[in-house]
Amino acid sequence: MKIDSPDTLQWAAVCTLDDILPDTGVCARVGGRHVAVFRVGAERLFAIDNVDPKSGASVLSRGLVGSLGGRIVVASPLYKNHFDLATGECLEAPEHSVRAHAARAEGGQVLVRLA
Repeated sequence: MKIDSPDTLQWAAVCTLDDILPDTGVCARVGGRHVAVFRVGAERLFAIDNVDPKSGASVLSRGLVGSLGGRIVVASPLYKNHFDLATGECLEAPEHSVRAHAARAEGGQVLVRLA
C-alpha cells in the first residue's frame, strides 16, 4: 500500500477502520511492540501499548472504553486500572503508565506510528 506523505516509513497500516467496532480496541504488532488501537465514536483513533504493566499480560486492547473525569480511558480487564487513551497515563498508579502512540485513518486504513 502506498501512502503519499513525507513520513511514509514511520507509519504502519494495522487494519481497516471497519475492522474496529466503535468504542472497542484491537491488538496489533508494530515494530515488535504489542499496540492496542482503539476506535472511539465514528472515527477517533488512539493507540497505546497493549501490555498491562501490572500483570505483564497483553490485554489492554480488550478493556472497556469509557470516560473518567473528562478523559477518554480504557479499563484494564485484569486489575481495572484506567489508562488515558491520549497520554497512556494510568490514573490510579502513574508509575504503571504506558506509552501512547500516534494513530490516524487514511484511505480507510488505520495507521500507527510508534512514539
